[in-house]
Amino acid sequence: MVGILKNQLKTVILLGVLSGLLLWVGQLIGGKSGLIIGLIFVLIMNFGSYWFSDKIVLMMYRAREVSKNEEPALHKAVEEVSKKAGIPKPSVYILPTNHSNAFATGRSPKHAAIACTKGIMELLTEKELNGVLAHEIAHIKNRDILITTVAATIAGVISFVGMIARWSSIFGGIGGSDRDDKGGNIISLIVLGIITPLIAMIVQLAISRSREYLADESGAGYISDPESLASALEKIDADAHRHPLGFGSPATSSLFISNPFKGGALLNLLSTHPPTKERVKRLRERRV
Repeated sequence: MVGILKNQLKTVILLGVLSGLLLWVGQLIGGKSGLIIGLIFVLIMNFGSYWFSDKIVLMMYRAREVSKNEEPALHKAVEEVSKKAGIPKPSVYILPTNHSNAFATGRSPKHAAIACTKGIMELLTEKELNGVLAHEIAHIKNRDILITTVAATIAGVISFVGMIARWSSIFGGIGGSDRDDKGGNIISLIVLGIITPLIAMIVQLAISRSREYLADESGAGYISDPESLASALEKIDADAHRHPLGFGSPATSSLFISNPFKGGALLNLLSTHPPTKERVKRLRERRV
């Protein structure tokens, strides 16, 4: 319980930092008018993401909804864990790939879906799969899809403004081309075009990692079995090299229980997920 509260507080603080960064950028670009335009832009993007992102991501990964007759054991497991979590049973989808992974999506607990790959259902035991489902259902109950969408949208707007600032410097500079302002323009470009988007990305990643830890702890609590989830994470991580995901977009990596787009040291440093070893360590230290 203490860990859950700490992760929730951390998310609130990080979202506050990200929102404050956006407001500062808006004022820097255009004063109050720039601030208002930025807020309107964010609201429109959030609205679209909130209502349609689930359909888009399910189509992107060729997910197919399956009935109880097709996958009775999976439906039963999802239903049982959902009851323990106190949310409506999500729709159930299968991804046609041997890659082992799963994700949850949807704008609310009443409009949610869980998607499992063919590979993860073949790789894990029944208990381990229950641990994965509990993690995804925790995401749904904690409204992590909404939180990560808001964070990604705000960070995206800041990055977009940074890109505009960089292009503006090529075609005349920020704030004019007066020689006396040259030093100030260079500093503004560095702050607005490079440093601010980098900070926004780091904060966004911190929010995503915080929600993963929270879903691990919440999910393990629903089924009173942190070991099964820990074991599942180890198997999924080891299997990623044998069966890589050959399609999709890294922009959706935060949805999955394990990042399917792992790369070198730099990419792992900027991952949306905490290191698997740390997640497993926390789960095994957790008292049910």
